[in-house]
Amino acid sequence: MCYQWTVPTPVAPPHHVAILVYDGVTLLDLAGPAQAFAEANRLGADYRLTLVSPDGADVTSNIGVRIPVDGPVSADEAADTFLVPGADIYPRARVPRDLADAARVPAATAGRVASVCTGAFVLAAAGLLDGKRATTHWKVTHELAARCPTCRVDPDAIYVRDGTTWTSAGVTAGIDLALALVEEDHGADVARDVARSLVVYMQRAGGQSQFSAPLRAQPPRSPALRTITDLVVANPGGRYSLADLAGHLSVSTRHLSRLFHDELSTTPARYVEDIRFDLARALLDQGHTATRAAALAGFPSYESLRRVFARKLSTSPAAYQRRFSTALRSPAPPGGPEPA
Repeated sequence: MCYQWTVPTPVAPPHHVAILVYDGVTLLDLAGPAQAFAEANRLGADYRLTLVSPDGADVTSNIGVRIPVDGPVSADEAADTFLVPGADIYPRARVPRDLADAARVPAATAGRVASVCTGAFVLAAAGLLDGKRATTHWKVTHELAARCPTCRVDPDAIYVRDGTTWTSAGVTAGIDLALALVEEDHGADVARDVARSLVVYMQRAGGQSQFSAPLRAQPPRSPALRTITDLVVANPGGRYSLADLAGHLSVSTRHLSRLFHDELSTTPARYVEDIRFDLARALLDQGHTATRAAALAGFPSYESLRRVFARKLSTSPAAYQRRFSTALRSPAPPGGPEPA
């Protein structure tokens, strides 16, 4: 008699994602990545999500929704992924020691550590970003850099990976981060199917600066320099060569360049470009065509505006306008959609 032995196929253990929650946590920072992992499970992945808090008590989110947790943080069960969502309160205040300690404990044994939005401040307070590249919401990247002097903060990235540490930009960027983690675990096809299911981009074009507010620089202290900046703001389309601007003040071009450097940390030419760029963005938001926005903002051509958009936002004026000019879709006319 011949016996055939069947070797069972090894079953991979579930991927444990531990998410640290605390009072004031931004609900979307938590729900966005959690939904992405849940969609991945529907497609064959095996993520097991647990919610932990510093002391094991339930918490209340930033919008007042009560969040039940599975227990306190613990070093006994190592997480494959340890994720820290953000909150509005900690860029304005110091992260409490108990919260920083709560992040440090599971992070010590986790396969990878990640944060969403201002969750990076919790990681920084726990010493988990020292010497690493990181990002956070564009509004507070400068504050993160100040609190973590050894960090290399990227103000434009949607998410940043430095070894096994991942950080992401504001709120919905947590979904981008989760898609990247799913892709690392299960490949691009699964991540792409998750993105399609959630009706989001697999990978956004450009960085988070395309979502930031226009330039709102403080007015210069120098009355002479204030004269020049007021002139440019009032009429961005004027002739503003370095010699022209210096002539308005009857000073040398070298002296004017030094004023801009000392007070605004820029050059006259770059200041003029920034003002024109902000105006062009506002005009695109109002529905003007890219060509019209370029002309009204003082750019010599659409091509010059396109080059500035590519350098600053890594996208084109037309692509920017499609994303941000309106959240409303016009109904299709009878007989089908209008041509693009």
